[in-house]
Amino acid sequence: MTIHEINFDGLIGPTHNYAGLSLGNLASATNAGNTARPRAAALQGLRKMRLLTSLGLKQGFFLPHQRPNVDWLRGMGFTGGDAEVCAAAHAEDPALFRNALSASAMWTANAATVSAAADTADGRVHVTPANLSAMTHRTLEWRETANQLAVIFADRTHFAVHDPVPPHFGDEGAANFMRLAPSHGEAGVEIQVYGEDRGGRFPARQSRRASEAVMRKHGVADAIFTAQSTVAIEAGAFHNDVVAVANETVLFAHEQAFDDRKWLYEEVERRVDGVAIVEVPANQVSLEDAISSYLFNSQLVTLPHGQMSLILPTECEENPRVKSWLDANVGGNGPIHQAHFIDVRESMRNGGGPACLRLRVAVSEAACAAIDDRFLLDEAKADRLERLVETHWPEEIAPADLASPDLWQAAWAARAALKAELGLG
Repeated sequence: MTIHEINFDGLIGPTHNYAGLSLGNLASATNAGNTARPRAAALQGLRKMRLLTSLGLKQGFFLPHQRPNVDWLRGMGFTGGDAEVCAAAHAEDPALFRNALSASAMWTANAATVSAAADTADGRVHVTPANLSAMTHRTLEWRETANQLAVIFADRTHFAVHDPVPPHFGDEGAANFMRLAPSHGEAGVEIQVYGEDRGGRFPARQSRRASEAVMRKHGVADAIFTAQSTVAIEAGAFHNDVVAVANETVLFAHEQAFDDRKWLYEEVERRVDGVAIVEVPANQVSLEDAISSYLFNSQLVTLPHGQMSLILPTECEENPRVKSWLDANVGGNGPIHQAHFIDVRESMRNGGGPACLRLRVAVSEAACAAIDDRFLLDEAKADRLERLVETHWPEEIAPADLASPDLWQAAWAARAALKAELGLG
């Protein structure tokens, strides 16, 4: 059976800005208050999607969410027309209003957890939207994410889309999920990486109970639950995908990624034949270098000819220690054969690398045919989306612009134009 892995990227929205809303995300905090470039951000994301398609991989996308989120602001007690609600919220509580403007849904690694059909009891692909309960601006996302998932994966023969885990138990989606298997189409082991709050300066965002609940919902019998290291969380690895990524038989991780890496490595080697663990030593690439370059927040993908490739941010090429490790370990006889560097600098400055921008979905030919193709990308559609972005997305957003009714109206108009372009009504 032919299996395709589709990467669904978040199309970066027209309100992309640097509000510094994410505690524990060092890039977000460092760049808070800077001027953002939404148009460039969206075009960078589309270029990354084009790179994946040029490598022979299938590519999908999610729409940016409605921002400012007027419904949420109304729920906070603000009244009037849409612009009146926004004006009142900004005047009375500008910090609250910044949450309603966030474009963070672009990072679709946090959109949901996806279990491959080969791993589930009923042989369907199972999807659970993440509740994202740790950060206010991200709690706004799950309803609209669930709506898009329900449209994209509407065929119940091949897909099951669940409700999120109750919000008391933090679930951050695929950013804390990995899968190892002989191939995308064969049964494998699903790995949920959770955090434990130990009174540190940054919160652990994924709870073990949420991880266990998702695996129960999906009917996954062969799952591993392992703790992210406190050292990594304290260094700014707010999700596991900042320090580790897996693909088929390769686990690519920093030496300090996991609380008990020896136990984890033994488990995956016992459960999956032919696993290759590619561990980067801390004395060659420190956690600081790994997090600032987002070495592990790269996409590790299998190309049609069977070789594995890393899709890395250009920051990895610019960091001499990271680049030195890549030069010595990618290619040759190792399990990772190629490296491609891509500029997603606008996303990186807000704390999201190439892997943050995508949600992986492995599907059979029949399941692929059942996906709503309005959310699948080809060259012609990429051309159309780029033209739309160039027309409707703001060139820049400075902090003072967040209070501008012109920005709000432009963002709403941009999303309406996007939906019309795609026939999404």
